[in-house]
Amino acid sequence: MTRVVSLFLPSWSIDRLRRKAGEEAPPPEVPLVLIGRDGNRRVVLAADAAARAAGLWPGMPATKAQVLVPGLAVQDADPSADAEALDRLAIWLLRFAPIVAPDPPDGVVIDSTGADHLHGGEAAMLDGLIGRLAMSGVTARAAIADTWGAAHALARYAARPTIIAPPGHGQSILEPLPLGALRIAASIVDGLRTLGFDRIGDLLAQPRAPLTLRFGPEIGRRIDQALGDTAEPIEPIRPADLIEVRRAFAEPIGAAETIARYIGKLVVQLCELLEERGLGARRLDLICHRVDNRAQAVRVGTATPVRDVKRLTRLLCDRIETISPGFGIEVMTLCATAAEQLERKQTVSSLIEEGAPDVSDLIDTLMNRVGERAIYRLAPVASDVPERSVCRIPAMAADTGASWPGHWPRPARLLAHPEPVETVALLPDHPPMSFTWRGVRRRVKRADGPERVFGEWWKRDAELVAVRDYFRVEDEAGERYWLYRAGDGEDAATGSHRWFLHGVFG
Repeated sequence: MTRVVSLFLPSWSIDRLRRKAGEEAPPPEVPLVLIGRDGNRRVVLAADAAARAAGLWPGMPATKAQVLVPGLAVQDADPSADAEALDRLAIWLLRFAPIVAPDPPDGVVIDSTGADHLHGGEAAMLDGLIGRLAMSGVTARAAIADTWGAAHALARYAARPTIIAPPGHGQSILEPLPLGALRIAASIVDGLRTLGFDRIGDLLAQPRAPLTLRFGPEIGRRIDQALGDTAEPIEPIRPADLIEVRRAFAEPIGAAETIARYIGKLVVQLCELLEERGLGARRLDLICHRVDNRAQAVRVGTATPVRDVKRLTRLLCDRIETISPGFGIEVMTLCATAAEQLERKQTVSSLIEEGAPDVSDLIDTLMNRVGERAIYRLAPVASDVPERSVCRIPAMAADTGASWPGHWPRPARLLAHPEPVETVALLPDHPPMSFTWRGVRRRVKRADGPERVFGEWWKRDAELVAVRDYFRVEDEAGERYWLYRAGDGEDAATGSHRWFLHGVFG
């Protein structure tokens, strides 16, 4: 089933201007509006949050806005620059899905079918998308639905800041939305309101013929697009330097074996283009254009730059089952949306030394099945605080060269969060004689410590005097644990003096 993401940027022009101007832009507390021409009049085209709070809105005369709000910051709107920036944003969003297109003047549409699992699911994908834009100073709302029309309506009239419509939602999610959510002309909306229509549900309950006779075919077309009865193709944006190959068929194809055969031919052509530029593919997008004007996309990624025809073909063919050919595929497009320089390496001869096993093929297979985030390695971080001394890095990333300290052993399993335990211990330097963890009391037979860990005062003022005393303990069953006391056992300012279990030794 098709799933479409609609990204709504309610203050795109304002956000673009502030990011471009930097420190020269008016501070956020100063109301800011963008002015443009509507015929012979100068009107407000966009207003930031402060301006809206002051009672200004798009469409009002510019002179009236300046009279109502003394000290109003006024800038000329630049629609062409806004459109160019929206195109650049759409190209950047290609990292999330193969099919992305600008939805001017203030949106982007993404066909996320089959790509959300690579980002941890639809909810995680939307959260990551909204979060990255927020870090860049762009306000956004997003919605996922079965059609472009439904997602567009939800993003603008229901998302706070995200909303995910269940697959197969039908018309129920559209019924409570206002008429403007259908993307029909403002004059038609005014005419419908004159007749007493307020919500989309009011239109769905009416016969089409009288509405078409009075307002034309636009209402029916938009309703059919929102409900999925009429196809609304998304024409994906493509960078100018994109490496891409294309194959059109005289007769539509649909059998899995035929699709696999032409995938192999396209991969050969793509690898030839990559070799000419000395590149290796990191991400491939296969887009199948069906005869019913719909597109099916497959995305695969690699942990390292790859130009191996057999490997890339196998990765794409493993995803054929996700392609629904419908009545047939008439065009197939294969492009390398991410490519990097591929360095040639000399093969090590077994007569001299044994080469390290290459597990990148296995990593690629697992990564495309369960998602890139689920495959990673742990690497040391220069920090004495245990939970900060480790980080995740890509599975095939180069060795950082860092190492964990070896003078004190560390547990094989470090808990995500230290868990409180009840203990019997003598202060200040003695290990616990027994402790209760998860409802089970354990008597300590052996112990070693303390290892004192100081807080990182340069990160938080609260850690200026904070300390922890860690102990390795072994219970009567031979199981070993890593416990610590918050504080030095004497000064209450150094910690709460409560005990926590932080890890388990193998």
